[in-house]
Amino acid sequence: MYKISMLSIGAGAIGSYIGGRLLLSGQQVVFLEKPNVAESLQKVGLTIYQGKESQRVESLQVLSSLQQALSQEKAYDILLVAVKSYDTAKLIETLLPYKDHIPPILSLQNGVENEPQFRSAFGEERVIAGTVTSAIGWKQVGEIVIEKERGVGIATQTQSELALRLIHAFKQARFNVKGYASADALKWSKLITNQLTNATCAILRMPPAAVLSHPAGFQLEMLQIRETLKVMDALKIQVVDLPATPVRILVWAIRNLPFWLNQPLFVQFIGKGRGNKMPSLFLDLTAGKKQSEVEYLNGAVVRFGKKAAIDTPVNHFLNQTLSDIVQGKLSSQTYEHAPEKLLADCLNSAK
Repeated sequence: MYKISMLSIGAGAIGSYIGGRLLLSGQQVVFLEKPNVAESLQKVGLTIYQGKESQRVESLQVLSSLQQALSQEKAYDILLVAVKSYDTAKLIETLLPYKDHIPPILSLQNGVENEPQFRSAFGEERVIAGTVTSAIGWKQVGEIVIEKERGVGIATQTQSELALRLIHAFKQARFNVKGYASADALKWSKLITNQLTNATCAILRMPPAAVLSHPAGFQLEMLQIRETLKVMDALKIQVVDLPATPVRILVWAIRNLPFWLNQPLFVQFIGKGRGNKMPSLFLDLTAGKKQSEVEYLNGAVVRFGKKAAIDTPVNHFLNQTLSDIVQGKLSSQTYEHAPEKLLADCLNSAK
């Protein structure tokens, strides 16, 4: 049996999903949480729901101080990070005083700019890129729901021996896990799936199936991804399939098929899969958060596009529009249920 010891920054949906499954398989996991959350978790434990079944993890070790966590007698093999991308800089500030004691970092965050930040702070070889393709819901402290089981991707590009140990440990924990030689290919391919029916749904306040079924909404989806692919081509980053997620065939269709032919396919395979479940950018918006990961999804495409001399007007417009809504500079009703207006304004802004 492959044994690993993990310190998880937080016990949110992804942290609980990964940490809970590893604990159930006999691995060692310690969670680091805010004092009030840590106290609650220690009382209620962790329950993972999937369909009609549930698994309960008792006797969690949850600490509320990084100093306390790192003073434990046993060293950790890996530090799991799954915080929002807009929290990365603050997390690095918190970790830096303990730089010499921080184990290698496994980042399962969305976006393509977190790992470079960690590498800059802690060393090129101390960061492992990863991603989760499973859809995980959070009910309340100590309770998560596996809404759609897909899997986990782990890049073996750095810390290859440890990365392979992680892959074996994840397999023992019944994860559908796959290794990837290129961290960039892994993270950018996930970025494409994160962009689809995310910013548009939040701006339009429409569910994925409705956005994809509307001609204007669907056109916006295709245009933003085509820009992302141009940036990836310029950076020589390949598209790869993710666990239980056939990204390459989706990309082939976006590159090669006309919108009118693509639309029924995307409505069938993506629209039905995501249906009326609102995406993360919308959930953060309606929760009143004053920051949005759109800056690290569409916004990242814009930044890398500038470096590669690739125009990305659609991604720029979606990023700016949703950012303005989040910050209260633009009414959330401006484009509510108005795909034609959003498309027209987007195309006009690019002229």
